[in-house]
Amino acid sequence: MGWNFLGTDWHLFGKLADLALIVLLLAATAVFFYIQRLRKQPHLPISEGVRAKQTVLAKVRKNQPMTSEELEYATQLVNSVRTPIAFAIPLSTLSLGTFYVLGSLEQLHGATPSERTFLGAIAMFSSINITGQLIRIIKLKKRLPHVTLVDAAS
Repeated sequence: MGWNFLGTDWHLFGKLADLALIVLLLAATAVFFYIQRLRKQPHLPISEGVRAKQTVLAKVRKNQPMTSEELEYATQLVNSVRTPIAFAIPLSTLSLGTFYVLGSLEQLHGATPSERTFLGAIAMFSSINITGQLIRIIKLKKRLPHVTLVDAAS
């Protein structure tokens, strides 16, 4: 009986790759709508500066005094990341890596996988990093009300 649990007869990796592709398409659609929503937000002049986002978020993390414009920008950044649809970005990256790995495993038909097969793992680990960065920014919401304001002229 030619029955193999790992998928050469069941095409398990192919079916899982198909599922990962469907998740990828849904997540990419959600990312499209999330980006459209971000583009409709009011444009702040401070956002044009080089490394403005990193500078403002670092000030919030370190409880440094900020101008009202910086506080408004930090609030806008944190609120835009707090929406659940923001997590579609790491989900699409994860599903892309999963699709690549599972698709490669399906094409092997039981042969020994090479290093090339697991290149999708780079995207999977990247999605974990992106999720961690989003969570770090979300945690800054608690610090925003306690920021001390200074005048922009001083």
